[in-house]
Amino acid sequence: MHTDSNSGVPGTPSGRIRRRRGSNEVPPEVVKANGNHLLVNDRSKYKSMLIRAYSSVWMIGGFAFIIYMGHLYIWAMVVVIQIFMAKELFNLLRRAHEDRHLPGFRLLNWHFFFTAMLFVYGRMLSQRLVNTVTLDKFLYKLVGRFVKYHMVTCYFFYIAGFMWFILTLKKKMYKYQFSQYAWTHMILIVVFTQSAFTVANIFEGIFWFLLPASLIVINDIAAYFFGFFFGRTPLIKLSPKKTWEGFIGASITTIISAFLLANMFGRFQWLTCPRKDLSTGWLDCDPGPLFKPEYFTLPEWFPAWFLSREIAVLPVQWHALLLGLFASIIAPFGGFFASGFKRAFKIKDFGDSIPGHGGMTDRMDCQMVMAVFAYIYHQSFIVPQNLSIEMILDQIILNLTFEEQLAVYKKLGQIIQERTFGES
Repeated sequence: MHTDSNSGVPGTPSGRIRRRRGSNEVPPEVVKANGNHLLVNDRSKYKSMLIRAYSSVWMIGGFAFIIYMGHLYIWAMVVVIQIFMAKELFNLLRRAHEDRHLPGFRLLNWHFFFTAMLFVYGRMLSQRLVNTVTLDKFLYKLVGRFVKYHMVTCYFFYIAGFMWFILTLKKKMYKYQFSQYAWTHMILIVVFTQSAFTVANIFEGIFWFLLPASLIVINDIAAYFFGFFFGRTPLIKLSPKKTWEGFIGASITTIISAFLLANMFGRFQWLTCPRKDLSTGWLDCDPGPLFKPEYFTLPEWFPAWFLSREIAVLPVQWHALLLGLFASIIAPFGGFFASGFKRAFKIKDFGDSIPGHGGMTDRMDCQMVMAVFAYIYHQSFIVPQNLSIEMILDQIILNLTFEEQLAVYKKLGQIIQERTFGES
């Protein structure tokens, strides 16, 4: 949730900046009165801070509640965020005059959006859905047919939208319509690519979603407060209120927080266990070596205020340091990209759905970069590369139908029986 505390866009002689109703954009005359763009010199910074703080408390509280509710609720939250992001991005290039002559054209955008959603989540979660309804024969057959014909269904939904687009083409509006068509597809790629990685992280274990997301929030808040009180040196021209003081202070805070949060989150099976179906029941699993504490004895010269000379460290905490480093150094470039994008379109925020913060897309710019990295890191360095019994069973459960699983069971029993007789 990246707070673009530095996204004010100065007016230019060549064009007037568009302001969205309800946005927290600062008018040019106010910016001029404040002297410059740095937060430390902003006369209205305390009012802005209170608005941001109030919104942040509600967002963090709601986020914590959804994490407590579990995997399905987190997935639902991701879907809602996607819808808000798509709405804001669809509106970015929208022209009211042209839209009045194209009834139903906006509806076409959402047709493509929900088709993409059905395709992405259908492929990702279909086998988990099958595992959920295995005991109910009717639902099992129904879901089995959905899985079997899922791809062809999505294809025909897309072709229907394609034909709809062609049939609505109007003379003198071709350029606008084709630009909207291309813009819609770019939005779908951006929104669903990162969200697919996010949802994959959730079902690998909430830990791999919660820790990266929390680090971005911490980095965002720390950068804002360090820049608020100490920021003097501008960091990058794309974001005039970003400062080196805020960047460095946030980096140190984030890396330390990563080490501590990994220890705290790693002690709860609710967060570390993967979810192999779409149920909401409690999870119980072997957490694996990454989440089993290792004990280290502190040297004699260490401060005496430590109650114990022995400390417990989870191996996953060392991985968390690398996640914290990425969240501090690389992920903020997602925010810089968004700032440059908004400057190109002469807007302050993508929307105004979150008071003091802008729109949902403004909060998700760094999260998108972080979610992709967290998934790639997990698959590359956390998931065992050599096959284990648990991995083979997971593949059988997630990728084979119930009938295929029975066939494997019978075939395996036959092979074992033949070997037993052969040895005797």
